[in-house]
Formats: sequence, C-alpha cells, structure tokens
Amino acid sequence: MASIRYFGHAAFELRFTGLDGREKRVLIDPWLGNPLSPVSPEDYAKSIDKLDYIVVTHDHGDHLGDTEYIAKKTGARVIAIYDLAVELGKKGVKTVDGNIGGRIKVDDVYIVFTPALHSSSHGVPVGVVIGGREYRVYHAGDTGLFTEMQFIHELYNPDIALLPIGGHYTMGVDEAVKAVELLRPKIAIPMHYNTFPPIKADPEEFKKKVEEKTSTKVVILKPGEEMSYP
Repeated sequence: MASIRYFGHAAFELRFTGLDGREKRVLIDPWLGNPLSPVSPEDYAKSIDKLDYIVVTHDHGDHLGDTEYIAKKTGARVIAIYDLAVELGKKGVKTVDGNIGGRIKVDDVYIVFTPALHSSSHGVPVGVVIGGREYRVYHAGDTGLFTEMQFIHELYNPDIALLPIGGHYTMGVDEAVKAVELLRPKIAIPMHYNTFPPIKADPEEFKKKVEEKTSTKVVILKPGEEMSYP
C-alpha cells in the first residue's frame, strides 16, 4: 500500500512500489524547517533507513529548503531542472538533471516535469508527475492556473493532485478549483497555504467548492499527517 505524508507548506514524502517492484521513498520540496513542519530536517534524516530521491520544483528557499542537507545525510539523489541540478552538483549533491518534456530516464520511478507559471533563479519552475505501481501524483509546485493542465490529465492521468491554494504567489482557492476540473484526479490535497500571512487560505472552502463541482475527493492533511492509497 502506498502513502503520502505532509510536512507543511509544499513538502511531501511519497512511499510506493517502484517500477522495479521495490519500495521507494521520495521527498518533494523538502523545506522541513518551515514553521508548520512537525519534524526538523536533522530529525527526519536520522529517522529514516533510506531515501531514494528528492524532487525539487524550483530554487526558491521555501521549496529547495533543506535539500542539500538531507541529500548529503541520506545519499538520496536529487531530481531537478537542469540548471538547478548543475548548481547542486557543484556542492557535492548527487543529481539527476532533466527538463520539461517527456519522461525522465529514471528506471525505477515514473518522473515527468510539467510547466509551472512562476519564477526562479536557476532554470524554469516546474510541476512534476511522479509515481510507480500504485499511483501517479501530480505536485504542481508554485504555479498559477494554466489551461494546459488538461493535457496533464490526458497524458499522465494522475490519481492525486497536490495543489497550492494560498494565492498571492500561486493559485488561490478558486483557481485551484478550476485546476481540479482540468486535471480530474481522484483525490486533491491542498498545499502552500497558511505558512505566512500573505498566503492565508481556508482549505475547507477549497474542499466544499471542489466536491460541489466535481467527483474529486479533497483530503486535507495537517502537517505530520499521512494518507494511505488506495
């Protein structure tokens, strides 16, 4: 059985069976030092027996976060857009570089970088579709709404969508509801809200609007909570 654990802001840990039949653990946008996180990066690195990959959507501090520290402590490879992967490689981090396009050649997990409407210093910001045998998860990264989200549904058909709802820097609640309509996942999980005053949002409002308009189920995870799938 696969699972998703939330650490607050945009940080998630995915556990699933890889395409090679072995259990995989993947950390996405690991800012575990965020004000909502129930665990420090130091304690996280000590608590796990292995971490296969860290996926970073862009280089802003609230997403790149503790990547370098956790990668060096665990030996995990970091999968990132080419320019960011080069910068991390200069710091001694093991990386897999890629770009927006087709599937990235990582044999044991399914990885596709998708567009994201945002900003970054090294390369372009991305979303990512990632998964294995039990599920595919779309982590939107920091993004505004864009109509090509319907192609993410058509091409990759993610079971679960992790979507920002905080506004100001990303989609707000109403834009994220429209994103669900375009993506048509089985489950949507809100993220990137209530970490700072400018991104204050009500996840219950998001849940209500999504479930009124679509067949998607919204699961609101508190920082530290874990959801099993299916």
